[in-house]
Amino acid sequence: MSTQEPLNTSAITSFIQNVKQADAGQAKEVRLTMQQAKGLAFTLGIVMSRLQGDLERFVKENTNEQDSTPIQVELDGGNSW
Repeated sequence: MSTQEPLNTSAITSFIQNVKQADAGQAKEVRLTMQQAKGLAFTLGIVMSRLQGDLERFVKENTNEQDSTPIQVELDGGNSW
């Protein structure tokens, strides 16, 4: 298992706070500086790629277990009355 450095999600947290404040003040828009927008975009990219990697690892680890488990199915034809 590889160790990953902790995610810095402060850009996401800051954006959410800005949206909450705008909503509370009934603002019609939220503005970001280019620096804020880049920080948010990069952070979201890192979070999404980390999640994708975690999902792929999860599927790989769990697929091997399921493939080795036998499945038994019995059919009796049922009653048609």
